[in-house]
Amino acid sequence: MQVVYEDNHIIIVAKQSGEIVQGDKTGDQPLSETVKEYIKEKYQKPGEVFLGVVHRLDRPVAGLVVFARTSKALSRLNKMFAEGEVHKTYWAIVGAREAQGESLLTHWLVRNEKQNKSYAYDREVPHSKKAQLRYRVIGQSDRYALLEVELLTGRHHQIRCQLAKVGMPIKGDLKYGAPRSNPDGSISLLSRRVEFIHPVSKLPIVVEAPVPADNLWQALAASIPKDLRPQE
Repeated sequence: MQVVYEDNHIIIVAKQSGEIVQGDKTGDQPLSETVKEYIKEKYQKPGEVFLGVVHRLDRPVAGLVVFARTSKALSRLNKMFAEGEVHKTYWAIVGAREAQGESLLTHWLVRNEKQNKSYAYDREVPHSKKAQLRYRVIGQSDRYALLEVELLTGRHHQIRCQLAKVGMPIKGDLKYGAPRSNPDGSISLLSRRVEFIHPVSKLPIVVEAPVPADNLWQALAASIPKDLRPQE
């Protein structure tokens, strides 16, 4: 876990792939508890530390997770996430052969709870929810392409499912059709950037996650043309 932003009301951390955001049946320590311990130690807080979970990242995904440190921030952030006022940008590694320049993808997703998987359809079907994302290729190697993905809706496994539907399963994502797993059990999807208006101060917040130390991630990030690097 790496803290990338904190103030009195919110804390944003970069999670590692393999970490869970909230407790589940595995019994593994969730990221939320690790963050509570960090706050308790840093600020020498007695008693229980308040920490509100406002969204999640799939276990094999790395990148930014936003937590609320006050009940005021929690209620406002919940509303902002629900109303699409928090803008999230992801990076995904897919096969170079399948990657096309850029596109807006629209599908209808049906979630299968038992399989913990979503299925994408080209038209509305019973129990489906509309899902939209926009992607573009920003980096390339001989075998792989780096996509920048902007989520326009927030659905279960949305990026994984929609990219797989158009023939671009994320590297390492066996559940959605990748040919082989990554050695560390991760999938090559990173919650790279989050942008929103601070729920209390009303100042703009823009935060980026570090690029994973993995050689492929580093090489693809280095291949991004300068004109596609607005933060530099």
